[in-house]
Amino acid sequence: MDVIEYRNALGKLTPLSFTWTDGTKFEIDEVLDVCRAASLKVGGFGQRYKVRISNDEKEIYNKIRYMYLEEGEPIERWFIEAK
Repeated sequence: MDVIEYRNALGKLTPLSFTWTDGTKFEIDEVLDVCRAASLKVGGFGQRYKVRISNDEKEIYNKIRYMYLEEGEPIERWFIEAK
């Protein structure tokens, strides 16, 4: 999964959009909450972003999903809980 993110001068990270493995792009309309948490559905641990997403192509609006930034060495990895 590819994620476009913004990181400010203080290091605060905000995800802006992501592209699913099938090539579908989703815009993140709003980050509703950020906390450290484990994914109970797929495993993994890291920063959890509760986000509202939309996608004009498939007419998906106002869906709430959890995105995770798993902090590991040597890289960070994004993943999302899918239904």
